[in-house]
Amino acid sequence: MSLFSVFKSQTSPEEGTEVSEAPYYVVFSECVKDSIFWTVGAFAFTVIIVCLYRWRKWHVESLEKIAAKALWMSGYENSGYRFRKRDKVMFYGRRMLRKMKSLSDQAYSGQGRKRRAVMRFARRILQMQKDNMPMQLKVLEPPAEFLEESREGSLGMPPDVLYMLQSIRIFGHFEKPVFFKLCKFTEVISLQTGEFLFKIGDTDDSVYVVQTGSINVSINNADGTTMSLKIIHKGETVTSLLSFIDVLAGSSSVYKTVTARAMEPTQVIRLPMYAFKEVFDESPDLLVRVVQVIMVRLERSSPGHKRTNSTYLEEVMALYGYSGDRPDMLADLATTECATGSCGRKVSSTKMVDEKSIHYVYALDSFVRELGLQDEDKHLLEGSMEVREYQAGATIIREGDNNDNVSLIFLLSGSLQVYQFRYTYSQNGTIKQENTEVHVLSIHPGEFDGGLAVITGEASLYTIRAKHFSRVALLSRSTVYNVMRERPKTVLDIANSVVRKLSPLVRQCDFALDWMFLESGRAVFRQDEQSDSTYIVLSGRIRSVATHSNGKKEIVGEYGKGDLVGLVEMITDTTRTTTAMAVRDSELAKLPQGLFNAIKLRHPMVVTQLFGLLSHRLLGSVQGRHSRAMTSQTVEPNHIKHKYSTVAIVPVNEDVPLSAFTYELYHSLCAIGPTLRLTSDVVRKTLGANILDSANEYRLTSWLAQQEDRNMLALYQCDNIVSPWTQRCWRQADVILIVGVGDHGPGVGSMEREIDRLMLRTQKELVILHPDNSTTKPTNTVQWLNMRSWVMKHHHIQCKKRMFTRKSQYRI
Repeated sequence: MSLFSVFKSQTSPEEGTEVSEAPYYVVFSECVKDSIFWTVGAFAFTVIIVCLYRWRKWHVESLEKIAAKALWMSGYENSGYRFRKRDKVMFYGRRMLRKMKSLSDQAYSGQGRKRRAVMRFARRILQMQKDNMPMQLKVLEPPAEFLEESREGSLGMPPDVLYMLQSIRIFGHFEKPVFFKLCKFTEVISLQTGEFLFKIGDTDDSVYVVQTGSINVSINNADGTTMSLKIIHKGETVTSLLSFIDVLAGSSSVYKTVTARAMEPTQVIRLPMYAFKEVFDESPDLLVRVVQVIMVRLERSSPGHKRTNSTYLEEVMALYGYSGDRPDMLADLATTECATGSCGRKVSSTKMVDEKSIHYVYALDSFVRELGLQDEDKHLLEGSMEVREYQAGATIIREGDNNDNVSLIFLLSGSLQVYQFRYTYSQNGTIKQENTEVHVLSIHPGEFDGGLAVITGEASLYTIRAKHFSRVALLSRSTVYNVMRERPKTVLDIANSVVRKLSPLVRQCDFALDWMFLESGRAVFRQDEQSDSTYIVLSGRIRSVATHSNGKKEIVGEYGKGDLVGLVEMITDTTRTTTAMAVRDSELAKLPQGLFNAIKLRHPMVVTQLFGLLSHRLLGSVQGRHSRAMTSQTVEPNHIKHKYSTVAIVPVNEDVPLSAFTYELYHSLCAIGPTLRLTSDVVRKTLGANILDSANEYRLTSWLAQQEDRNMLALYQCDNIVSPWTQRCWRQADVILIVGVGDHGPGVGSMEREIDRLMLRTQKELVILHPDNSTTKPTNTVQWLNMRSWVMKHHHIQCKKRMFTRKSQYRI
């Protein structure tokens, strides 16, 4: 059907009506013509518009080029064209887009791929040249904290609480509940200028802590003169450890020669000593620990201490209240009978048995009375006490003994003499032992001795020999400790027997001496401060640093156990020339200038010995510089004069044969001098499983100090993790050895990061182990050093194959 037929059928009004086809055809033809006309017209109009747009765009670009050229040529002078700001931005933007498009097209073209290949080849060549260049060592300086003191605060504690905590620390470590219980007994005393805190005749039964102001402690001499012992400032304490023993034993004493007076309006915190009785009744083991702490301090500050010069030992008898004119008692009865001519007669065995029984019973009763025991407690001593007979010249206890030979001695008959080796100064100022023994004092029948060494657990300070045939009753240290476990108050009776023998001078020294506990980084004194005292290092390590006018710091020296710090400034009465700080946790005894002057007046020989010490140190320093100049050796800027006494050994990772290395080092050092190896297992086996708890802090510290005293060097083997024992090793170390294996790579272990974070002032040295079958020289040393923070030295050690073989701890 045609299009016309369809149109006709849609427009017909009725079916069957005939319509002519001519009009319809005419109308349709006209419509088609009009459609074609409008279509052609629209197309032509569109073409014209596009052409106009393209022409205008070309025209504008041409004008811009002409204007830019004209501006450039004429320098903006005499030009009729001027860029509008928007035209200028559009111009430069289009030019930048065109360049970026050309670069992107070039990158994705074949020529760009070739260029990238050439660049990769060039980089590969440059990298090969870089790898062939030797690695440069990074020059690292020690951390700033190495030469600076720590200035951390007091953890937000109120000043009075902090002062109180520091004051009772002289008796050892107390838990918080015990400390708060003691604080309930404190009271505050206000004093005006010139008012007495205590005077002669007052009861000596308190601990005083200065909260504000200052107190002058002085002594009254026999001729009526008064001499100042020390000036107590804010936060310092005045008390007597020996009076503390008297109060606990129930025999309080009074001040006989010591007085204290306020120099300005002052507030003082008073803690009565009887407050400790309530605490000790609840915790008897705490009583034993506190008395041991006091006796250790007495032993370390006594004239016969191992680290003290003994050239003036003849004055010790007067210091301890012994009379040198007392004649020896008669020898044993058997010796007397020989003198009368009856020694040839036979003595029946029954009589000898009866005589031994009498001596045994008498000695047993004497020990029971001396230890403060009751008759029903005799079973604690029966079977453990020994009665021995010694010929003239026989040695009962030798100086330095620290085994079962250290005993509580009761002399039944005869006479004993106490000797000590003489110590002199070497050219470098250190103390050395001579073979000459000096007679110190004599022991007579009915007297006890050895209580100080038994309580403290330290080595004997003296050698005891029999002058005549002597009969002696001995109670071993282990037996005394067993008695103290059953009857803790026994330790008070033993300590009181030691204190009773001391002279007034020792008590005066006890009042004047101060005990300082310094954590790592804390300052002993600072440069340019007034010097009014000297310090004796009891344990730890002190570093002396001088600050120059340009701000540069330099290590002057380091001091270990037994050394005197700040002595020259105190004698010359000048300001401090250096800053002294604790390298690790340290304990010091502070000797004030007033006490030094008092001892100097009574014992002038002390001054002679001190000048001898300073002269030897100066001579040793001069000779050391002369020898270095003769050998053309360069002087190290931070040379250390005091040798190391403690070394901590830390593994880089768990693959390091730490136990094998420590054993090899231990056996090598034993050939030079006495050396000790300490591990967590050894310490727990010796002192108990809970020895690393905070309650046993002072006991562990004191025991470790004893080990350092008896040995030239102590090796602290750390655990493979950061355990309490590992941290203790770090705190005790003069130097830390970081041990790694050369074949395992120079990676930094987690323990090293902890050391870098915590132990900023302790010197570190790197030790790299290599098997002995290696034929090549050690490599990658620079890489080992560059990956770590500052280390003082590094060592390559070639080890036997057995060190790298995995074995059980028992087989090692």
